[in-house]
Amino acid sequence: MFLGIDVGTSEIKTLLIDEDQRIVATAHAPLAISRPQPSWSEQDPAHWWEATLATIGELVSRAPRALGAVRGIGLSGQMHGAVLLDRDMRVLRPAILWNDVRSGAQCAELERLVPRSREITGNLAMPGFTAPKILWVREHEPDIYRRTSLVLLPKDYLRLMLTGEAVSEMSDAAGTLWLDVKRRDWSDEMLAATGFTRAHMPRLVEGSRSSGRLRADLAKSWGMSDNVVVAGGGGDNAASAIGMGIVAEGQAFLSLGTSGVLFVANDGYRPNPARGVHAFCHAVPGRWHQMAVILSAASCVHWATGVTRSTDEAALLAPIETLDPATIRRAPIFLPYLSGERTPHNDPNARGVWFGLDHDCGPAALGYAVIEGVTFALLDGYMALKDAGTSIRGAALVGGGSRSHAWARVLASALGVPLTRHSGGEVGAALGAARLAMLAAQPGAALESVCTPPPVRDVVAPEPELAAALLPRYERYRALYTALRPEFERAAAAAG
Repeated sequence: MFLGIDVGTSEIKTLLIDEDQRIVATAHAPLAISRPQPSWSEQDPAHWWEATLATIGELVSRAPRALGAVRGIGLSGQMHGAVLLDRDMRVLRPAILWNDVRSGAQCAELERLVPRSREITGNLAMPGFTAPKILWVREHEPDIYRRTSLVLLPKDYLRLMLTGEAVSEMSDAAGTLWLDVKRRDWSDEMLAATGFTRAHMPRLVEGSRSSGRLRADLAKSWGMSDNVVVAGGGGDNAASAIGMGIVAEGQAFLSLGTSGVLFVANDGYRPNPARGVHAFCHAVPGRWHQMAVILSAASCVHWATGVTRSTDEAALLAPIETLDPATIRRAPIFLPYLSGERTPHNDPNARGVWFGLDHDCGPAALGYAVIEGVTFALLDGYMALKDAGTSIRGAALVGGGSRSHAWARVLASALGVPLTRHSGGEVGAALGAARLAMLAAQPGAALESVCTPPPVRDVVAPEPELAAALLPRYERYRALYTALRPEFERAAAAAG
């Protein structure tokens, strides 16, 4: 048996699989985000641990024999979050999350301090990344900065609690701006720019290798052996790729979670920071990947559900299934920048907009505009990938938003590629974490035999008529952002 634990933004997921990768049991526990100021996004790491204990406690009660047979545990988690600990391994402040954009000024400062930063890290300095957050803490919370002895990423804080070891792995570390992504090692130059050294960092392992053993007291309380391996694991997107069997050159997935991601696996290091494309290590040795990332995807639908007072997301999206191209042409345009944006704009000041409202705009038209706007943001990302010389013939569609067939139709038609929906695609990251545990506990296992695609549920093909209706709206969408960017900057300056 193998256990995958995924530290999401909205919940902790645990998933138990057997030797044949059949899902034996799953458990979930919700998480809340704190937004104490505009543009801030934080969580208390203690809540991650409490939620993890709750999910494993549920598995203990539901599947004690299977849980007792666990040989390996894998970890996946939201990337970029900064968990600051003192020399006694006590958390100093709430974790600053990936979708927190307070550190825009510090990004410019970091690139000024290290003119080679894009060459070293393969990425633009963006507010969501970890290193700029530390510069912000140094400026605004100097006492906490001085007391910081160790910085961990969210899933690696769970590892500390599980094993007592401070360890990270390549895919998650690549999102800190402290990693030399090509060399797969910490960059002393990038660390020095934030006043840190390697002593402030966890040691690094590959995601499919062992990072330590489960603490004896936890193993005993959960009915496990005293020899359970904890794998390096992966950042959420790399782990999702492992769960979807995306490890070979050119394989891709599109994720509709809290954020939106277009992920392409590579057999080499191929950065394109100028267009906001992320170039990160994959969670297995000798592999890298590119990502176009938008900060708000399914979270926009959740927001719109509340604004329209719909019963739930499904109720908001249900009428969209029957919308025809003529109705689509009359719908408002939506800019989905509720938390700013990454690819391709790298604009923390961008904000959400509904444009073109009239008396006939009801919940269905507003809901359609939201999924279309997120689609267009992802199309912007795909165009940035193409600019980097990367194209795809198709992609797996994963995440909570993948359950909507209407959204899948719009995405496939806008991107011009077929999208495959797999059975179990919604548990991709947790499954990927469990697969990494399997590889770590069985060092001789072949990557390709473990990381196979899940069964196909359906394939959603592009529709030429729908694509034709979307094209002029996409052009209007792009023009609208260009026109409003100065206003976003002025609004941010006025807000202080």
